[in-house]
Amino acid sequence: MREEELKETSPPYRAQEWKSEFQPLIDELYREEVLEARRMSPEDKFLLGEELFEYACSITLAGIRNQNPEFSEEECEQELERRLELGERMDKLERSSRRK
Repeated sequence: MREEELKETSPPYRAQEWKSEFQPLIDELYREEVLEARRMSPEDKFLLGEELFEYACSITLAGIRNQNPEFSEEECEQELERRLELGERMDKLERSSRRK
């Protein structure tokens, strides 16, 4: 999709019946983010992916601490690792079921 087409395309995440006075601003911010991402080098995208993963892990760790106040920091990190491994196993199962 060319940049001109993107500017005229509504974002896919928005339900058409939902209207807000802020929708034009939301749409413009979304378009700017998409265009900025398209201009990024693969290396920059990779590095941002790593930052996003680390941020998601920190949010998950905070949730683990909140759910398990009796856990030590080591136990919280072990639980995070367990959840990540579970996610990987679930992804593998989903991929293998799609191939069939």
